[in-house]
Amino acid sequence: MSIGTTTLKIDGIEVTVPEGTTILNAAKANGINIPTLCYLEGLTPWGGCRICMVEIHGTPKLFPACATPVNTGMEVITQSEKLREYRKMVVQLLLSERTHVCSVCVANNACELQKLADELGVDHVMFERNWTSQEIDSTHKSLVIDRNRCILCTRCIRVCDEIEGVHILDLKNRGKDSQIIIDLDQKWGDSDYCTSCGKCAKVCPVGAIYVESEALSETKDKHIAEFILSRRNR
Repeated sequence: MSIGTTTLKIDGIEVTVPEGTTILNAAKANGINIPTLCYLEGLTPWGGCRICMVEIHGTPKLFPACATPVNTGMEVITQSEKLREYRKMVVQLLLSERTHVCSVCVANNACELQKLADELGVDHVMFERNWTSQEIDSTHKSLVIDRNRCILCTRCIRVCDEIEGVHILDLKNRGKDSQIIIDLDQKWGDSDYCTSCGKCAKVCPVGAIYVESEALSETKDKHIAEFILSRRNR
């Protein structure tokens, strides 16, 4: 059964993509950048960070580009003053929810949240900061989790489940009190099922999970999506 195509406009440019394509992938396929944090090619879309929100002509609502399929005749706006201010607010909220101090963070200069804040001109946070003091778990032989820096993007959970296939990572609680947990909420070093593959550290966009005594520039690479896809296609 052949797959049809859909024609729409993105930022005034007419594009044609396969039916079922998301707005984000339609934009990427045509050289149009939409900022993201929780999205990672090769993993199931989460739609949680809300950074990729876009406007669609004819409705006042904003839509997550990573999880919204295209429709024929749709007119999408990916860059506007409204979207810029919205994205700046989201970044400020993320920075205010946990303890983010770039100068003392292991991910300094290798952090996607920091990079996005710089690109959007976020030089201060207008919300009251929630200076968390969660215990850092370094009981694993090589991996460390610092929940004070976690932005709850769930990349680590999805890569552990969908690529490594063990699903030792998950979420507990709700809202800003949500936390990444290991197995049944135990110390990482006590996990019987972690394969120590390090994929969670590689895909973490901030400094929440990292390899101990290893520079983030060594843990991460410029082609994370290719890394994920290569593992998925095995």
